[in-house]
Amino acid sequence: MSQHSRQPSQNPAIRTIAMPADTNPAGDIFGGWLMAQMDLAAGNTAARVARGRSATIAVDGIQFLKPVSVGDEVTLFAELESIGRTSMKIKVEAWRRPRDGDETEKVTEALFTFVALDQDGRPRPIPES
Repeated sequence: MSQHSRQPSQNPAIRTIAMPADTNPAGDIFGGWLMAQMDLAAGNTAARVARGRSATIAVDGIQFLKPVSVGDEVTLFAELESIGRTSMKIKVEAWRRPRDGDETEKVTEALFTFVALDQDGRPRPIPES
């Protein structure tokens, strides 16, 4: 997993605040909540690229680097890595910023694979841009 000292320069796909309901028994933000936010960010990109419905079929390389705390601003960046005939790979990075500070740090990244779906839920070709 690559390490960055600065957030990506593109616009974020999602920005949200980690809340108490999102914690695990240790009081840190639950990894499943963070993965769901990452899937939403990737899904935003997938819907634009596919021009419609798509579904997550794989997630590769997720590793939690730092904990996220209640009140942290979580910013998710999604970048299209590649497009196949019916599928696309989207890299998502999640960054945290403490509620009362300006310093940011990457907390995780992963590669999401989505497939474009037709109205019956079957794979369909991704339209050319």
